[in-house]
Amino acid sequence: MKKLTALLLALMMALSLTGMVAAEDAKEAKYVFFFVGDGMGSPQITATRYFLGTVNNPDAPFPVPAELSFTTFKSGGLMTTYDSTSFCPDSASTASSMASGEKTLSGVINYDVNLERQFKPITEYAKAAGKKIGIISSVSIDHATPAAFYAKVPHRSAYYDIAVQGLTGDTIDLIGGGGYKQPTGKEKDKKDVFEIAKENGFTFINDNDAIRNLKPEDGERILMIAPDLAGSDAMQYEVDRRRINAEGGDSLSLADFTKSAINYLKDNEEGFFMMIEGGKLDWACHANDAVTTMYETIALSDAVQVAVDFAKEHPDETLIVVTGDHETGGLTIGFATTWYDTFFNYLDNQNVSYEDFDKRVAKMREDGVSFEDAMAVVEECYGMSMEEGKELSLIASEIARMKDAYTMSMLPKAQRVIGEQESFLYGGYEPFTVTSAHILNNKAGLAYTSYAHTGLQIPVYAEGVGAENFLGFFDNTDVFFSFMSAMGLTPDNVEAAAK
Repeated sequence: MKKLTALLLALMMALSLTGMVAAEDAKEAKYVFFFVGDGMGSPQITATRYFLGTVNNPDAPFPVPAELSFTTFKSGGLMTTYDSTSFCPDSASTASSMASGEKTLSGVINYDVNLERQFKPITEYAKAAGKKIGIISSVSIDHATPAAFYAKVPHRSAYYDIAVQGLTGDTIDLIGGGGYKQPTGKEKDKKDVFEIAKENGFTFINDNDAIRNLKPEDGERILMIAPDLAGSDAMQYEVDRRRINAEGGDSLSLADFTKSAINYLKDNEEGFFMMIEGGKLDWACHANDAVTTMYETIALSDAVQVAVDFAKEHPDETLIVVTGDHETGGLTIGFATTWYDTFFNYLDNQNVSYEDFDKRVAKMREDGVSFEDAMAVVEECYGMSMEEGKELSLIASEIARMKDAYTMSMLPKAQRVIGEQESFLYGGYEPFTVTSAHILNNKAGLAYTSYAHTGLQIPVYAEGVGAENFLGFFDNTDVFFSFMSAMGLTPDNVEAAAK
């Protein structure tokens, strides 16, 4: 009995010493990447994997899902996204929860539900600990998700106030991607945000080569905006960007901006915290454009790969986390008329975003083109044809739907009568465009249930130092605390170090 007791005591001491050594050897994340696919849930990720797997393996006798840069990460979890308003939240509240660890109302950025108390986002703690801060987004950089990491406003539509907070505060070292939705204030005496940026030490870069070759010596702080902005002051949709470049143009990707940000921030002694948003993924889902959604997911994956490559050079210092803020559109894989089959290869026929096709519809309306000529453009952009015997031949009911949508789209918007049925069919989008997307989606075996956000739980992927903090089932508010733990930060030790 004495031998057994002695053995147990020795074992307990060994375990205790192991724990002490582990605590002493515990590493803190020096370089932190937080990738947010706005509107990106499990359906968007899964559909993208199946699409890529199908087009890359056309002769495979069985389904072959492709991996994205982050779907092989060893750690991960599942996150709830509801806010103080709804189970189907918006980007302002969900981004605020991940950034600050607090719940709030839809539409509110880093304020409590009474619009009295402000929240302190993770970037402020990281900055106080000596890290450099970078914010990148494919949409305007005063939009809700990026704003949650540097601003505090009672409503997300306060674009000018958001921009000013980011440029006059001391949190941001680099910000870029899209532009500003409201670069000037509503009052005449308000300064232009670019003037404010210059006054606060930002170097403004709006040239592709300069962005690609960004170096630390290029400025004390950096504001870099893609020179070929698309609608709503956002970067190009990835499906359009690829076509532009294939035709001889030069359009930057989210990966390009991520690489430049790393080059600018990496030499800081305490490292960096970087938030990179694939924001247009959400917009494509709102428009029920599955193909554009998948290409936006690919664009985000390409940006994550840049971080993965960086982490290979700094394996004991880097943390990469990838997630979405909420799911958009209620995307489903499987449709009534395809039963247990999917045809992801059909989706490879679409070569434009809904935004680009909207421009073509506007030109059709201006030129008064016939339905037959309009359908020729549909075939060029989506691969669908009224001719029989083709891979994507339309049946009579689908042609009828296209004709109804064409008739509505050829009317000036002021003359359109939008009833309950039209709202259900078109969701406020260009009828001819959204109907083209719906029919192609359905032929491939995909469908959407909504033009808005849903309440699905969201997957979280993590790799590197502190990735274990993101394991299991948790709420979006826990993301803040997991980042703090991974960086070895608490509100108390950050404040103490700052004194």
